[in-house]
Amino acid sequence: MTASLHDRIRAAAPDLRGRLLADQPLADLTWFRVGGPAEVLFTPADEEDLARLLASLDPDVPVTVIGLGSNLIVRDGGVPGVVVRLGGKAFGSIAIDGDALTVGTAVPDMRLAKAAAEAGLDGLAFYRGIPGSIGGALRMNAGAHGGETTDVLVEARGIDRGGALRTFSHADMGFSYRHSDAPEDVIFTRAVFRGRTGDRGAIEAEMERVTAAREAAQPIRERTGGSTFANPDGGKAWQLIDAAGCRGLRRGGAQVSEMHCNFLINTGDATAADIEGLGEEVRRRVRDTSGVELRWEIRRIGRPTGAA
Repeated sequence: MTASLHDRIRAAAPDLRGRLLADQPLADLTWFRVGGPAEVLFTPADEEDLARLLASLDPDVPVTVIGLGSNLIVRDGGVPGVVVRLGGKAFGSIAIDGDALTVGTAVPDMRLAKAAAEAGLDGLAFYRGIPGSIGGALRMNAGAHGGETTDVLVEARGIDRGGALRTFSHADMGFSYRHSDAPEDVIFTRAVFRGRTGDRGAIEAEMERVTAAREAAQPIRERTGGSTFANPDGGKAWQLIDAAGCRGLRRGGAQVSEMHCNFLINTGDATAADIEGLGEEVRRRVRDTSGVELRWEIRRIGRPTGAA
């Protein structure tokens, strides 16, 4: 009998210190609460532990990184290979020195905004409106309420597929709208941001404004995945979706939000196939009515049920 991937990893890297779990459910790690298991889920103890795993893996084994699961669909057939999820003190710390903030990539964006405000550092309040983690923010140049990651990032570092530690300057990241040109095989572990000296009271007031605007306009108390599609050049995705008659559209247990139609919702019993299929139907209707091809902003990983 062929050894499982979990057992092969243990044999190749017996000194791993993080949690290595076989056939681990992922649905509860996502905001949609749907999807199949990871073939192997690894939570590294620190950068060295992550590098050891990556260096030991057969190049043919796929590696997928997940964060807080707020902008993610895990397909029902699960995720082959190794899923890496960062956490703990090694990836969850914030250190402030003057106007620089060194941040682990497992830190929630909202926590970074709060830490910057408490230090009287302006320019990062927009992160209060983003329900993801810093790793995802680096990968997709996350932004909201007039600010983007590119506005405040100094440098990032991570581990590549060969297990090498690499550092990326702001220019190396190649940021554009909701996109980074950083190599796909790099797992970001730390980033340095720069704020500017400001008034703590004014910064906190701005964060409260961001919070109020988000709560008023978005279905944040639902099982959702944030903004589904990126805004096309010169337009708003939600307006195109609304004009295509998709507000409130349903597929199985999935629904286009009545409150903000660039959000998809698990009404309680949706499958990942329901949610992704509904998104594709929205894309089709928008294309037919406006000629615009909406681009997914939500990540979709894994295999459909029954896929080989």
